Amino acid sequence: MSFPVHVIIVTHNSADVLHTCLKHLEIQTHPVDNIVIVDSGSKDLNYLDSARKKKSVKVIEARNIGYSRANNIGYNTLEKRDGLIVFMNPDTFLPPGYIGCALQLIEKNSGAAIVSGKLMGYEHVSGVATGKLDSTGIYRKWYGRWYDRGQGETDRGQYDRKCTPPAICGALMCCNGKALQACEEVFDSDFFLYKEDIELSLRLRKMGWSLLYDPRLTAYHCRGWNSRKNMPRALRIVAAESEVLLYKKHPSPFILWAFLKLMAVKLTRL
Repeated sequence: MSFPVHVIIVTHNSADVLHTCLKHLEIQTHPVDNIVIVDSGSKDLNYLDSARKKKSVKVIEARNIGYSRANNIGYNTLEKRDGLIVFMNPDTFLPPGYIGCALQLIEKNSGAAIVSGKLMGYEHVSGVATGKLDSTGIYRKWYGRWYDRGQGETDRGQYDRKCTPPAICGALMCCNGKALQACEEVFDSDFFLYKEDIELSLRLRKMGWSLLYDPRLTAYHCRGWNSRKNMPRALRIVAAESEVLLYKKHPSPFILWAFLKLMAVKLTRL
């Protein structure tokens, strides 16, 4: 018997993408049992009205509490926390067979806490895939910087081998419910935004679980900005602060680099 499938989506002023995200979930070849949307402080909540009318969707309103806490609220509303639990951004769109394939991978790889694949870039306004990679797992440079492997590269099959990456991108995490049940809280609530996906990945690995990347899983991610240069400075500071916090949670000499990065972002407007 197949595992149940639960999807949790955290929204924040996501009126331009949420409808498309839900539409792609509705056409999955393997049905999604329930969807929990947690809105974290949107200015106008009217865009959630159509989602409220769907029988399989539960909408929760919250103040702007951050990505980690909002996801935890959605997770804690689940009556059953087994099976496949998918955390995804509202600007992530799944091809029809994605959920079914992810479910098969979880069922066949009992030691895997999270399964993932290629995240491809997508232009929502034009409705066209960019053909460039957004993430094929999160890796760390020799000096300590975490990065999405392949981001910005044209997909030529260079990442078409299965592997076990150090961390999984939080825009789309297909999780084994049994692994999450072993966590006191799924996402560390000390993280407001950014790096919470890496922290969860590292914590699960320390608990003995593995992370699985399979290129047959391909989805699309719009991403709010195409490069670090286009990211608002206030969010670059948040990201740098989260990286320092990450190395405090998981001690490493790389924290020196994280502190230097934070100082550079604050003092030089990088």
